[in-house]
Amino acid sequence: MDAGRLGTVTGVSASSEAASPTHTSRSSTDGTTVPATTPGTPTPGTPTPGTPTPGTPTPGTAVPATATPGPAGSAARPLVGGAALGRVGIWSGQFDFSPADVVREAVAELDELGYPTIWTGEVKGREVLVTAGLMLAATSRITVATGIAQILARNPLTMAAGQLALAEAHPGRFLLGLGVSHAELMQIRGAAYTKPLGQMAAYLDEMDRMATEQYRAVPPEGTPIRVLAALGPKMLELARDRADGAHTYFVPPEHTATARKALGSGKLLVPEQAFVLDTDAERARELARRHTGSYLRLPNYTNNLRRYGYGDEDFANAGSDRLVDMIVPHGDPEVLARRVAEHLDAGADQVAVQVLDYDRRGLPRRQWRELAPALLAL
Repeated sequence: MDAGRLGTVTGVSASSEAASPTHTSRSSTDGTTVPATTPGTPTPGTPTPGTPTPGTPTPGTAVPATATPGPAGSAARPLVGGAALGRVGIWSGQFDFSPADVVREAVAELDELGYPTIWTGEVKGREVLVTAGLMLAATSRITVATGIAQILARNPLTMAAGQLALAEAHPGRFLLGLGVSHAELMQIRGAAYTKPLGQMAAYLDEMDRMATEQYRAVPPEGTPIRVLAALGPKMLELARDRADGAHTYFVPPEHTATARKALGSGKLLVPEQAFVLDTDAERARELARRHTGSYLRLPNYTNNLRRYGYGDEDFANAGSDRLVDMIVPHGDPEVLARRVAEHLDAGADQVAVQVLDYDRRGLPRRQWRELAPALLAL
């Protein structure tokens, strides 16, 4: 990892198939409460050579970490800033459709239920770092992660400043996910989407320089971590070399195995997994196609799926049954638990579960409650 990195991750193995991060870094309820997982105990790291400006976070080097065992048969949890990241998180893009008071209430309930991480992104709604601050202020334990913050939506100093400010205000509880996003969305912002790999590499260079040379607010005590949105091999290599891991989206477990191989054993890997909590196949697939239809219009996703045997016949009409059932399985909580386990066995450290709801603007809070026992037992 380059000496100018903002941060690294302390972690431990999340599955028997692949080791989790072992490099240091910074970092209304009516449902059944599920106790939070006991966090692990990290081994202190050793600083890497480097001469950052005084007052800025200092990068660290890789050290092993240990963790207190969780439920019987469970693997140790990866750590973020000394706190357990957890093997299952919640991913949702639905928060934009609820007023801030409802968002606060919903994330506080997720915290109380015992979910260790909440992921949220940005398209044309709230600015995602503002959303992260809102969620962090409304909770006391849960890690908030961006999946993702669009790099072309803000300049590198603004991104670095937002990350450092949130990390200082909420130690060990903020994970920055960065991505170039898609050409269609960047056109809306008036930003030029040219060569995503080169744009991301240049942005990281400037972000690190701004954090070291220009940021002058009170810094966090440690160094915050970042992951990159990555699907193809080159972006996964960049996530390995310039970040603390990768956040993948709209992928089968086979991609998770490929991503783990590309990243190696010392980086975070968090795939998103969509799901419909409904045993009626016809109804569930109709809802699933509302989701897949949006993403199958984007070449980043279809090009990636072609690597795993899907073709034009699978992409037509919002997705074949074969593709839909892979990307958005449906059924009872045990069905989802089995799919999550497939990702974990393939090398994921955490799986970010996106539960779809029949209400286009609703939050799936009932489903989050119903799924908690099965998911948090993994």
